[in-house]
Amino acid sequence: MLSNNPLITKFRELFTVALVLALLSGCQWQDDNLTDLEKIRESGVIRVGTLNNQLSYYIGNDGPTGLDYELAQRFAQKLGVKLEMQPMFTLSGLFPTLERGGIDVVAAGLTISKDRIENYHAAPAYYYASQIVVYKNGQWRPRKPADLALNKGTLSVVKGSSHEKHLIKLKEIHPDLTWESIEETDSDELLRLVAKGELDFTIADSVDVALSQRIHPDVAIAMELTEDEPIAWFVNKSTDDSLYALLIEFFGEIKQSGELAQLEEKYFGHVGSFDYVDTRAFLRAIESKLPRWESLFKKYSNEFDWRLIAALSYQESHWNPQAVSPTGVRGMMMLTLPTAKSVGVKNRLDPEQSIRGGAEYLRKMISRVPDSIESHEKVWFALASYNVGFGHMMDARRLTHKQGGNQDTWTDVKQRLPLLRQRKYYQQSRYGYARGDEALNYVENIRRYYQSIIGYEQAHSHDYDSDDVQVVDGLQTITLPPVPPRQANVDGSLNNEAAISSAEKTIEDPGPSQ
Repeated sequence: MLSNNPLITKFRELFTVALVLALLSGCQWQDDNLTDLEKIRESGVIRVGTLNNQLSYYIGNDGPTGLDYELAQRFAQKLGVKLEMQPMFTLSGLFPTLERGGIDVVAAGLTISKDRIENYHAAPAYYYASQIVVYKNGQWRPRKPADLALNKGTLSVVKGSSHEKHLIKLKEIHPDLTWESIEETDSDELLRLVAKGELDFTIADSVDVALSQRIHPDVAIAMELTEDEPIAWFVNKSTDDSLYALLIEFFGEIKQSGELAQLEEKYFGHVGSFDYVDTRAFLRAIESKLPRWESLFKKYSNEFDWRLIAALSYQESHWNPQAVSPTGVRGMMMLTLPTAKSVGVKNRLDPEQSIRGGAEYLRKMISRVPDSIESHEKVWFALASYNVGFGHMMDARRLTHKQGGNQDTWTDVKQRLPLLRQRKYYQQSRYGYARGDEALNYVENIRRYYQSIIGYEQAHSHDYDSDDVQVVDGLQTITLPPVPPRQANVDGSLNNEAAISSAEKTIEDPGPSQ
């Protein structure tokens, strides 16, 4: 039979191979005609390379967090794909992985430097930072770049970083300048070594230094080496700019909407000032006092992060259950007598009752905050109310709106709170004079304490296990939760004056800590 003919069989085999190759070639041809953006959408995944640190990305007690992570989350949602994070512990692996196609975007809080924009596309800057030389508090301090050339200590920087590039330029002016470039490390680790006295100097971005000081207060600023420099994401340069173009559009949108400002406020809006003595004392209290009360904070925090309730309690009483002030507030949460009665606390000096009552009172404050405010910022407005009173907080919102700011963002409202002390402002307000500057300091202190607890835990963290994080070949694929639609006021007015007035009618005492 013909089917048994060796020539026919051989022909069929060759034909089958040719057909398969043709089909594969056709698929490849079709794939090559897709833009980078279309390939990502077809794959259903955007792969983002980042650095594993406190600002960009890390796995906390409640899952993935970080400024770059939240931005990547929003970008993935804009694309309609899953987010695949590839966190790295050192800078050295990021750009090589981008070049070989292992990731689509580098999102790690990196400076736009000359060599980087020669080789990669930089997305629009999303914040700015200067380069800071740091040393250990109490040691010899270099005050100008020429002092670094005296070589009175070891200066170490991350290899391939913008800090190393700046030192290369400085060496042209100061030939005696020397330093050590370390490949398998990051700025956070070098800052930690400076704090421990194992390294004399390093260079880090100003935002990283400010965050590090909340955990390592012995990190001290020696000098500022540069003016503020732009920080951005990076993608490969190619003839296809579809992904790059969408990044430009994305950052434009979140800047215009105010989302970017809110995220920056969330992650480093509270680090503008630093108190060395207070931070040292707080870190000691985390080790010596917090373990005794941690279970109670966890027991009564419910929907709150227990670390926030702990930070609030430290601001109030420094975790002293017997604390009493001359104005009559007392206990772990320093409740007034009317506030204690409103939340069912019979003995304010009983730590369990006080913590339960303080959490319940904060819950009441949050329930009054207008819904036009983003859920993650409501707590700051509530804490301001906790301190200065709900009516005064609403006065600050009205003043913000009157001055052309956004009354629904903490970034804008906190700038107006101190104005409530000034006659020309409080005489026009509904509730009159208020110590708004104290309320601002109160909230920002709590935010700093809260961040310090998170940073302390991160330094002593264990692996996080979550159904939302799947690790495949070293990549962390994040299944994004649905994001509720943003609430906005079309005409920029207060969201609902009738609702606000109704809420104000329920005002009780000015706050538990006045």
